[in-house]
Amino acid sequence: MSKPYTDKTNGRFKTRTFESNTDSHELVWHRDKADRVITVLEGNGWMFQMDNSIPYELEEGDVLNISKMEYHRIYKAGSTNLVIEIEEPKNVKSFSDYLSEASKAGKNTHMTHIEDRVIYGGVKGARESIFALRSLRDMLAGNSNSSTDVTVKWDGAPAVFAGIDPMDGQFFVAKKGIFNKDPKVYKSEADVRADTSGDLAEKLVTAFNELKDLGIKDVIQGDVMFTKGDLNSESIDGEKMITFQPNTIVYAVPAKSDLAKTMLKANLGVVWHTTYKGKDFASMKASFGVNLKGLKKKPSVWYQDADLQDLSGTATLTKVDTDEVTAALSKAGKIFQKIKSTTLSELENNPNLAIKIETFNNTLVRKGERIASTTKHVQDLIKWFNDKYKKEYEKRSSEKGKAAVLQKQEDEMKFFSKENKKNLDLMFQLMNAIVDAKLIIINKLDKLKEIDTFVRTRNGFKVTGSEGFVAIDRATSGAVKLVDRMEFSMNNFSKDVIKGWER
Repeated sequence: MSKPYTDKTNGRFKTRTFESNTDSHELVWHRDKADRVITVLEGNGWMFQMDNSIPYELEEGDVLNISKMEYHRIYKAGSTNLVIEIEEPKNVKSFSDYLSEASKAGKNTHMTHIEDRVIYGGVKGARESIFALRSLRDMLAGNSNSSTDVTVKWDGAPAVFAGIDPMDGQFFVAKKGIFNKDPKVYKSEADVRADTSGDLAEKLVTAFNELKDLGIKDVIQGDVMFTKGDLNSESIDGEKMITFQPNTIVYAVPAKSDLAKTMLKANLGVVWHTTYKGKDFASMKASFGVNLKGLKKKPSVWYQDADLQDLSGTATLTKVDTDEVTAALSKAGKIFQKIKSTTLSELENNPNLAIKIETFNNTLVRKGERIASTTKHVQDLIKWFNDKYKKEYEKRSSEKGKAAVLQKQEDEMKFFSKENKKNLDLMFQLMNAIVDAKLIIINKLDKLKEIDTFVRTRNGFKVTGSEGFVAIDRATSGAVKLVDRMEFSMNNFSKDVIKGWER
């Protein structure tokens, strides 16, 4: 059977190319015999999925850490070739090594959903989730002493970095490969075209030409929202709108508004969200937020930061809303006090187990469901673990192999003691209470957005919320995601919702 890709080996690395015309039926579930680290070099519109996890769109510079014998697949072919770099097993570092290095380097890495801090962060993480929501409640209720900032997650693509290379003082643009061992940065239009192609190349060339004279001092990261040809005139509920759709969400601005007129003059639209500083790319530290005050204004570029307006001292939650959030957080606090710290600590110190629990939780998210009965959820979780081991046992042909699976099962299932099962039940109750408070806050934050958001369906446009929000603690610079995961699941997996790359 022929394979849907071609390989080219270069020392310890293998470069694999999937053609854009690959039939999706050829992209099958599979697993590898050893741990691998995969870096996405280029490709637009390709989707990736781990077993029992939500598919997501790959972006240049993404690093995938795939454990041996873990099922995964390319979920959907894209509009351009997909090129990935595979590091051979003997050279692969552990996943924790990569996370540790990313943390030390201060890069803007994957953020945790606020309710999942309970799974990963131990007692401290659970407490921080509750405190973060309290701070957001206080801010939205008009308390000027709140210590939390909020940014909007924009559904843009591709990610773009721009600024001055501290090593030689030259302006550059880059995609996510900026933080590779050998940083990929483009200091001329020729550099862009030599390394990229198709729509990605055109967007990066536009970004280079439009951003080079804005006066960017450090290195800033953002998302491209549109280039000239992405703006459309469409009617939504009888009103003429200017729209753009970089991914799933359709952004719409009234055609007669000043904002629409500004956008129509622009060759490029970007939302900036992160600043990097350091003596070289390897040592750069990330901080959320971008100071745009020193940048030049230019009619051919529309840009803004991702910050919501300063809400301190402005009452946005009604008294009823505030009371509902307070009740949910009070419930969360009471449940939290009942959970034995030993259970949360065990999970915090066993990230592989925590990841599996999150993976199981995501089986509900994918179906657009929440945890209904926490007791049943614990029972279903244990059954899920045992079923996975049963399947693994049945695949082994030797007695030694079968015995190894049984031993691994026995070791991992020790966690599910009578006391831990009781505490897991409480932990899922705590996560539900956090979600209840989170959804009220998301609903209020979403009403503050300046640009309307929709999804495009087979039957027309449907109102949707923003992709989500990021809550940032001013004191620690720690950040968590606030996302309506049920709506996210519907938008991303409904066959009715037309994505930007499907048009």
